[in-house]
Amino acid sequence: MKRAIISDIHSNLEALEAVLNDIESQGITEIYSLGDTVGYGPNPIECIEIIRKKVTICLLGNHDQASLFDPEGFNSSAERAIFWTREQLENPKITGMDERWDFLNSLPKIHREDDFVFVHGSPKNPLNEYVFQEDIYNERRMERLFSAIPMCSFQGHTHVPGVFTEDREFYSPNEINMRYTLGEKKAMINVGSVGQPRDRDSRACYVVLEDDTITYRRVEYPFEITIGKITPIIELDNYLGQRLREGK
Repeated sequence: MKRAIISDIHSNLEALEAVLNDIESQGITEIYSLGDTVGYGPNPIECIEIIRKKVTICLLGNHDQASLFDPEGFNSSAERAIFWTREQLENPKITGMDERWDFLNSLPKIHREDDFVFVHGSPKNPLNEYVFQEDIYNERRMERLFSAIPMCSFQGHTHVPGVFTEDREFYSPNEINMRYTLGEKKAMINVGSVGQPRDRDSRACYVVLEDDTITYRRVEYPFEITIGKITPIIELDNYLGQRLREGK
């Protein structure tokens, strides 16, 4: 079975539409989303509606949870964006408000399937734990993370794509020619971000899983349109738009 795995859309409608078009062009109908549909960007309602209709499995991200409850541990920019997002979702004048809240409330934190684990953050803390490239130097932490994985985990949260192996190696997509084959070693696969890449590549990022092969896909989208939507919204810092140009 061929599946697309996406994450961290962050209310970026233009990026989401471009990625879904790329997925459709490959004839893929199974789509898993690892959370953070909302936050940071200008189109939370539109993105939720698309995800509700198009995605097979959708998980809860920390920004999704923060839109439901009070945000904790967020910087001031992210927190303001969350409160603005909540205002949009609570607008009774927009049809489907109850259905959107029900959808967010129903999202699981983890999905298990055969030897695969799907989470937003990490296998140990599915919602909030970041796993960065430099963590490969922390032997104890890596052992703890890999102990929670049957064979492979798929995750997002950092917005930085790459493959972590249980022998404490990290490979960026470019280092592996955009493809990785699962073998005897356990692996954690960060699928990158659709709506706010942070690996200095402005293109949206996701992965395709087919049998034991993972392929990274980069998709160009009109980020200037997204930036133009963010700029006039006082509650969304201009930086949230400007960073889309440089992918950082």
